[in-house]
Amino acid sequence: MDTSADAAQPATASAVQTAVPSRRRLKVEIVIVLGLSLGYYAISAAITLVERYLAEPAIGQQSTTLNPSRSQIDYLDLLSQVVRQAYLLMPVALAFYLLSMGGRSVHRVLGLTGGWKAAGADALRGLALAACIGLPGLALYAVSRALGQTVRIDTSGLPDAWWAATILLLSAAVAGVLEETIAVGYLVTRLKELAWSPWAAIAASALLRGAYHLYQGWPMALGNMVMGVVFAYWFHRTGRLGPLIAAHWTLDAVSFIGPELVPGEWLEALGVA
Repeated sequence: MDTSADAAQPATASAVQTAVPSRRRLKVEIVIVLGLSLGYYAISAAITLVERYLAEPAIGQQSTTLNPSRSQIDYLDLLSQVVRQAYLLMPVALAFYLLSMGGRSVHRVLGLTGGWKAAGADALRGLALAACIGLPGLALYAVSRALGQTVRIDTSGLPDAWWAATILLLSAAVAGVLEETIAVGYLVTRLKELAWSPWAAIAASALLRGAYHLYQGWPMALGNMVMGVVFAYWFHRTGRLGPLIAAHWTLDAVSFIGPELVPGEWLEALGVA
């Protein structure tokens, strides 16, 4: 006669077996998740790049605005900004849900474990990563602008309102969570479960990151691919996503808020303003 413990064993084994879907379902799942998030942005960015080269003026004289205003009415603009940031987190919620199916801990899968002490260590590592990536990235932007192959990037189109800085910091945080969760944590994990080699998964992650930055120009897309290799390799080696989110938030926060703090002549020299 089965004891309660013995009866629980088949259910546990079944949960472990169903934690990873079949290869076919995994492929479909990846297409759906990317199609709802960064894959869509990658295709749109590629189309935008073609349009930039076909349009007038030349790409080096064009510009793109990150964090644009969404209403001429102040409080509706604020509401729209908050709603959009919440919307951008939906693919993250979907990825977390899918990775946790079968009773698997998504926090362990993505290395989001260890409590506040581990989170603090991740934040410090993220700051170091941001410094290593940010300074070369700024140099790349300046050079590619000088060569006329990158658009001018206006990091904020928000009005001079009391809530603007908060929304910019929130936008930086959401971008970090969205991109690192989908392009690195989710995609690398799923591709490995499809029996891709680690380097193939890293290359796919980096190509995706570069692709959805094509709207800025091919040099910036290439620079983001290099960043993608570094970030995906970090996740492969350490299994921790936290430092990548912290690094991404730091990079975006500085680029979004920095133009308000940096002297205007410096911005002119870099082609930012």
